[in-house]
Amino acid sequence: SAGLDLPGRFLFAILTLMMLISNLVFIEEAVYIYKKIPSSKRSIIIWINAAAPVIATTSCIGMWIPRSTMFTDFAAAVFFAIVIHKFLMMMIKECGGQKMLLRRFENGRFKISTGPCCCCCLCLPRVRISRRTLFWLKLGTFQFACFRPVLMFLSIVLWTNGNYTLYNLSPKGAAIWINCFVGVLTIIALWPVSIMFLQVRSLLTCKKIIPKFALYQFIVILNNLQTSIINILAKQRIIPCAPPLSSSARGAYITQQLLIMEMFLITLFSRVVYRRRYDDLEPPECMAEEAGDNKQIP
Repeated sequence: SAGLDLPGRFLFAILTLMMLISNLVFIEEAVYIYKKIPSSKRSIIIWINAAAPVIATTSCIGMWIPRSTMFTDFAAAVFFAIVIHKFLMMMIKECGGQKMLLRRFENGRFKISTGPCCCCCLCLPRVRISRRTLFWLKLGTFQFACFRPVLMFLSIVLWTNGNYTLYNLSPKGAAIWINCFVGVLTIIALWPVSIMFLQVRSLLTCKKIIPKFALYQFIVILNNLQTSIINILAKQRIIPCAPPLSSSARGAYITQQLLIMEMFLITLFSRVVYRRRYDDLEPPECMAEEAGDNKQIP
């Protein structure tokens, strides 16, 4: 960053300001959540709200200190792997917890023919909602929170030893195998969240679950798919080099700068969506009685 011209310094200053504003908005939001939200949901909602500011912060550090990119990516990846599990747990909590969810959907079935794994497999049978299926859904997101940090740590160890190069996609390199394994684990982790969202979407409409899920999906797409596409473009030299920056370095800069702007906007939208007082859902017994009364009225 020492060789930046005036427009470059101005851009860096604006992006750094965006990152700082994102963190200030999150801190103010966390104080509100801590005061107003019940303790059972408090930490989960704070974790989910922290995803965008954390990614913005790690991207900003990587932008100012290019040599730290591997470590900042490690921090962001580990944090977001935990957030995916927390989002699934939030949907269960918003239904009143696991016991209440099982009572609400005691005769229901999960639709498993959904993305990102099985959106094309429409013939798949629906799975009965039970403690066992809930356990498998939670395990699907929890494995990612466990294995992603291990794989990222392994890649950093190999990188320091000179055996791991992010842009070396040859079969003999470690990068392609680690990235493929991370990709499979990511898909397995995102699948349970989609299954649960389809099940509780109508029930939690009053709690704005659809915009919350949309924000979560945006972070997934921008943090994973967008980054992968830019890395591929840099690898193929479609993003040209601009001395002293190589194609890969320019690709990393573009990724970090885009993420700071995008996470800034997502932080602002998250504040609007999450900063609300929601009424608790009615118990299943009350819902059943209301349905019975409605049938008797005609």
